[in-house]
Amino acid sequence: TMEPAQAEGKLQEAKLESEATATSDDDSGISYTQYEGEHQLHHIQKLIEKDLSEPYSIYTYRYFLNNWPNLCFMAWSNGACVGTIVCKLDQDKKRKNRGYIAMLAVEKSHRKRGIGSKLVKLAVKVMIEEKADMVVLETEITNKGALSLYANLGFVRDKRLHKYYMNGVDAFRKKLWLTPPDE
Repeated sequence: TMEPAQAEGKLQEAKLESEATATSDDDSGISYTQYEGEHQLHHIQKLIEKDLSEPYSIYTYRYFLNNWPNLCFMAWSNGACVGTIVCKLDQDKKRKNRGYIAMLAVEKSHRKRGIGSKLVKLAVKVMIEEKADMVVLETEITNKGALSLYANLGFVRDKRLHKYYMNGVDAFRKKLWLTPPDE
C-alpha cells in the first residue's frame, strides 16, 4: 500500500495529466502551442514585459527558451499570443529533478478564463514526463491572482523572500510536490 503523501503525489500527478490535454483548440477558441523558435520570442517578451515587474534582458529569455523550449507554451486567440509560460528543469542540491516556473503571463483582457492554469498544467505535464520531483516558483506577495491560481493547482507556500524583487516587494516561494518529499 502507498503512504498518504505518496498517494497524494500520485493523485496530483494524475489530476494534472488528465487536465493538460495536448495543444489542440478548446471550446473557448484558445489554442496552445509549444515554443517553436526565435521567431516567437518577441511575442513572449512583449507579453511578459507588459505584465511582470522584473525587467528581463533578451539573454534571460534566450537562456530559458534555447535550453528548455519544451517547457515553454503559448496561448493563442485569433492569431495573437494572449498567454505564455517559460520554465526550466534542473537538479537541486540532492540531485533531484526540479521544475522551475520562471515566467507566466496572460493578457489582461483574457484573464479569468483558465488560460494561466492550462499553461501551468501543460508545463507540469512535461516536467512529470521528465521525472521532476517538484515544481518551484516565486511570485510577489501582492499578486493575488497568481497566488490564487497556484494555490488552486496545489502549490504550497514554502517561504517568504524579503525584498526579493527589484521593486522592493517580497516574494513567496511556492512548491508543488510531484513525488513525496524526503523525510
